[in-house]
Amino acid sequence: MKLGIIPNISKENIIEVVELFLSKLEARDFICTFSKEFKELVKGNELFDKYQFLLDDELFSDADLIVSIGGDGTLLTSSYSGRNYGTPILGINFGKLGFLAEYEINNLDKFIDELEKGEYKIEERMTLCGECVNGEEGTLFAINDIVIDKGHWPKMIELELRIDDEYVSTFSADGIIISTPTGSTGYSLSVGGPIVNPLAKVITISPISPHTLTMRPLVIGDNQKVTVIVKSEHDKIHVNCDGQRVSHYQSSKKFTIYSSKTPIKLLRTKSTSYYSILRNKLYWGIDVRKSNLKGSDV
Repeated sequence: MKLGIIPNISKENIIEVVELFLSKLEARDFICTFSKEFKELVKGNELFDKYQFLLDDELFSDADLIVSIGGDGTLLTSSYSGRNYGTPILGINFGKLGFLAEYEINNLDKFIDELEKGEYKIEERMTLCGECVNGEEGTLFAINDIVIDKGHWPKMIELELRIDDEYVSTFSADGIIISTPTGSTGYSLSVGGPIVNPLAKVITISPISPHTLTMRPLVIGDNQKVTVIVKSEHDKIHVNCDGQRVSHYQSSKKFTIYSSKTPIKLLRTKSTSYYSILRNKLYWGIDVRKSNLKGSDV
């Protein structure tokens, strides 16, 4: 199997982590290549002299599997870079939470064993795309979410929401999050959005701090189109995709967002479980009272 390895070069000790990963791959039937950006970082390190360093298009087209080493942000960046190639991706967590990059560096042996034995599956995750309808060009694409918000403007903005061109509501808020199931445990969750199994075919719409108690998150089908018309007293509207690619538009603007025809593929081995990750990393479903009440008379 050919592995295309994309380390996050901004991470401290990333070279040591990659060296550890390579040491685990010794005597295994894997061929490794690296992203071009990593080459300068390891210049003069003889361990890497035998490896190729490729540009993204070569790396994704040549590899059977892309290994992203960093955190969730690194995995999202890698997924965006390889969105048109269909190459499966997995993440090794060297960051903070590691919800998407679910393999920890202290569990590499088990992961490599399962990979070598073919004990894995490829999951297709839906993505979003969209555009600004009136005036400004540019395509929006997201694995997690597309967020439309007030940017640096201190006051709320007005948002008109339509589904399949049918009017839903007009409300004032700090913004709105349109999320995939994969992104439901990200920004959407922090504003009260639901947790959605990543294999579900739905889109989640979550207002950000709406100025009403009745404006709640909404879940629609993945074959439906979301239209958001935004008005701001400020001259700019802020739009970001996955918290990484940021655009600014003149007020007022109309955006359409819908399920993309280009899903991403994530590799998962048999030892990983979506629900165990929810429990272990987000403490979902865990009754904290059980530990807090130990030794108590209550």
